[in-house]
Amino acid sequence: MDVSLFLNTQIAQANDHSCAWDFTGTPYVPVYVKLPLGIINMECELIDPDGLRKQLETLKSIDVDGVMVDTWWGIVEANNPQHYNWKGYKQLFSIVRELGLRLQVVMSFHESRDDDVCIPLPKWIIEIGKENPDIYFTDRDGNRNTECLTWGIDEEPVLRGRTAVQVYFEYMQSFRDEFSELFNTRSISKIQIGLGACGELRYPSNPAKRGWKYPGIGEFQCYDKYLRKCLEEAAKAIGLPKWGNPPDGAGSYKSQPMETDFFCYHGEYRTPYGRFFLKWYSQYLIDHGDRVLAKAKLAFGDVPISVKLLGMYWWYESASHAPELTAGYYNWANRDGYAPIVSMLKRHEATLNFACAEHYIVWPTDVDPEGLFWQVDVSMVGMSKSFPVPVLNAAWDANIPVASENALPCYELSGSNGYNKLLEHAKPRNFPVPRHISAFNYVGFNQALLEQVNFREFRRFVKRMHCKSLSLHLISYSNDLVSFKFE
Repeated sequence: MDVSLFLNTQIAQANDHSCAWDFTGTPYVPVYVKLPLGIINMECELIDPDGLRKQLETLKSIDVDGVMVDTWWGIVEANNPQHYNWKGYKQLFSIVRELGLRLQVVMSFHESRDDDVCIPLPKWIIEIGKENPDIYFTDRDGNRNTECLTWGIDEEPVLRGRTAVQVYFEYMQSFRDEFSELFNTRSISKIQIGLGACGELRYPSNPAKRGWKYPGIGEFQCYDKYLRKCLEEAAKAIGLPKWGNPPDGAGSYKSQPMETDFFCYHGEYRTPYGRFFLKWYSQYLIDHGDRVLAKAKLAFGDVPISVKLLGMYWWYESASHAPELTAGYYNWANRDGYAPIVSMLKRHEATLNFACAEHYIVWPTDVDPEGLFWQVDVSMVGMSKSFPVPVLNAAWDANIPVASENALPCYELSGSNGYNKLLEHAKPRNFPVPRHISAFNYVGFNQALLEQVNFREFRRFVKRMHCKSLSLHLISYSNDLVSFKFE
């Protein structure tokens, strides 16, 4: 047998097989890696600078563009109001700059917990909360969610004489003053503004610590005295004071839509009262984003800003879209709830960072993350999915930058298939005009990602995001069996 001819044939077949995922010549999409919790402790000290440097050098070796870093309110302004400690971040950013990596920075005004690390809100905020627990979002049973502050105090001077928006603004101003050199040298490519639970623009409607489990619909979070007062005033303003209460019959955290009077097929959400409440509830979310982003633009000038939205994909194909409604996204079968949010973002020239990008799991009934992903893009031009042009083309024609990120580490799910799905959404092919997201933020950086097999897949993903070709390598040849790998 002519071994050379055989190998050439096998290589040609392998290349044909791989061409479906060959992104050579496609637009360049920057890849940022989000650094994990715990790299900076509660005293704002960088814990392991040498170990972190080695990890960042590894990322740099595969041409990752930069890193995304949370700056935690609960660390920086931990002990006293208007006393800011940026020490650990100075050291971290210095290492990042020395390695030639770019920075995306997150203003994180929320609590964060995982299995090993807890970063609470500032101690002085917690002390205020003990005397006035209504500074927190509250559910119908009176449970306080201490993850972030209620938007009801955005303009209430209850934080030792300051409003919540003033507190956020002065924190952002302190960051700008402390790191003015990074701004002057354009080392910071973007600043993401935390606007709610998990840093996302949403109500904390599905907290696991209150018993929520997937695919529960969650609960409305407007029972603190400040939001209750706002709702009452909104109802009085239209001459219907009896509408000044949140809905009954909306179920519990673990309920399903058809188990409730409010979210069932012909439920109360369709009634004049239901529409009034949901419009008020969602508008408060938009108004909060509007207030804080106005201050962010004032603090950061022409540095691009972004806002993160979470894909509430479960029950998306049901009529009411209940999980979206409790989160503050007034989106259901007959209403586009994302267009008003996108309109607000456009006023502030903000990028939409959409978290729900790796839609490749087999989902149960009434779950459609793909549909949600495309609808959010469609909403940027206010068009329905039936508009006779490619959906993403229409979305990006609105000139609002779109970034995305994964919700789970790809190596934990389906390896290269997961990365393929991310690439498919990042820069879809076969469009008459090339379109692509503005950046991709990889979430889930840890030692496991750096293991040989996982890191090889990630390196290939970065190459394809950067429109580079993959090289085909022969691993072995014996008994007419050929093994290849792409690098």
